[in-house]
Amino acid sequence: MPWLGHLDAAGLARLRELSAGFLAAKTITGAAGFEVDDRVRVAIAAQACLPILKLGLAAYDDFVEIVVYPDRFLVSRSQVDEAGVVHESTDELAGEAMERGPVVLSWPDADPNADADPASRGWNVVIHEFAHKLDMLDGEPDGVPPLPARRRAAWTREIEGAWESFCGMLDRLEESIPRHVDPESPQGEAWYASLPLDPYAATDVGEFFAVAAEAFFVDPEPLAEVFPDLYRLLTDYFGQDPRSAVR
Repeated sequence: MPWLGHLDAAGLARLRELSAGFLAAKTITGAAGFEVDDRVRVAIAAQACLPILKLGLAAYDDFVEIVVYPDRFLVSRSQVDEAGVVHESTDELAGEAMERGPVVLSWPDADPNADADPASRGWNVVIHEFAHKLDMLDGEPDGVPPLPARRRAAWTREIEGAWESFCGMLDRLEESIPRHVDPESPQGEAWYASLPLDPYAATDVGEFFAVAAEAFFVDPEPLAEVFPDLYRLLTDYFGQDPRSAVR
């Protein structure tokens, strides 16, 4: 797991300790015929525990189960718009975190040894979904994990400001893409590669926090360069600086 390179011997020992405690406290269950073995358990535990080296296992006390599928899974959605019209849809997901419920993962996306998609810079579905779990400790995911009152206001201002700034970046980038270029083609993906975060971060501030958290650990340089104040907040919150990789 190359994103563990910033941990010294004490940090790695702490990660092993937390991972062992995580595996003792949680149930990792296979779905749709997927068989969970020790490699799957250890890989998920290590990735899930990286963000809580400072916070400790108590940060994950609100749930017990992790469900693992052999591939991406389908989830039905129902949404009512402002006019009262109900819209039904089916989403294909790599992961999902439920408030006070399980974390669901696609193993091909969670497997740290899988061949990475070149377009998936900064991608780590396990860190992403467990960042949502941290965010949801105090209710709906709003990009603000539980914090002392004196820190919460400053965090809220920073995360919301960074999210709005990123949305503006994305809007300007999409306006500049020539009409003949399919945004979902490899040619279109090359345009999005100039962004510091995956475009999915623009969905809402809760997703922005989760995407920023995974980028913080997996591809920290663009995040630190474009959003230095947010990077400092995350460094303080997680008690780590992934840019200081141990050589």
